[in-house]
Amino acid sequence: MKVRFVSKVFFSLFLTCMVVTARSNDVGTLLEQWSSGSRPKIIAAYMPWFGDPRHIDVGYSSQDPDVIRRQIDEAVSMGISGFAVDWNGPTHSYTDKNFEIMEKIASEKQFHVALLYNESDDPGQSTDATITSLDRAYKAYFGPDAPYRSAYMTYNNRPIVFIFPKSGKTDWNLVRQHVNSWAIPPLLVYKEDSPYANVLDGFYVWVNPGKKGWQANGSAWGKDHLEDFYKRMRDKYPDKLLVAGAWPGFDDSKASWGLNRHMDTRCGKTLEETLQIAAQENSGPNPRPFLLIQTWNDYEEGTALERRSLDCGKG
Repeated sequence: MKVRFVSKVFFSLFLTCMVVTARSNDVGTLLEQWSSGSRPKIIAAYMPWFGDPRHIDVGYSSQDPDVIRRQIDEAVSMGISGFAVDWNGPTHSYTDKNFEIMEKIASEKQFHVALLYNESDDPGQSTDATITSLDRAYKAYFGPDAPYRSAYMTYNNRPIVFIFPKSGKTDWNLVRQHVNSWAIPPLLVYKEDSPYANVLDGFYVWVNPGKKGWQANGSAWGKDHLEDFYKRMRDKYPDKLLVAGAWPGFDDSKASWGLNRHMDTRCGKTLEETLQIAAQENSGPNPRPFLLIQTWNDYEEGTALERRSLDCGKG
């Protein structure tokens, strides 16, 4: 009788584990559950540099139109409406070419793309480099004469430029003064916080383990970091755009710049719970147009949703 009881308990636990794992591992199901109701649109950060020998081989070129079409179709099937594409400006010709191709294909598929601009890491040149880069973007990608500007992501009819700080030395007062001279100035949405908040339009949250920092076992997944970000937005910047965030994990062991940082996927619970926090915070004074998934395809830092179920383990 004891053997039968243990067997039944084991079998019951096995079935429960299978159901939970299936639910958590199904990225599309998690995102579909999020997108039901009046919630912000889901977008995903996109890395456009694969095929460049400076990055790892993931089996495709980011400049292959067939790959981009497949990626957009797969993203749409998960409820994702756009990509925020990592972009270093016109001096990085490989990724600039990728955005040109992607925007054209997005226009064919009623998909949307935006620039995730990486600030120059040269503190002495970052302001001039930013102005030069945004001039290029305005002319080629989202200004009135850009050929595929209908595919560029907007909010209240204004194009959005996400900003990822590097040197932190860009004078955004000068940048704002420059872009305000355009017919339709972009909305500048910065990572988490900035001393130039008065001339920025909003903030987005980015993958971070939280106050404990990176843990060797990957157990810190960012709960307190997310809660602190949403509280700061409510208390400090109630009139700014808030872009919520969610991520599946992190593992930079494949990156040439890696620092052995890990965040466990927890069999899909990391994505599930970061989404839950965003859903709980889906109220308050801030306009909330988007939820930014980090990321669609960053295989070097272990955050990719593309071609993946959220298996158990680190990254």
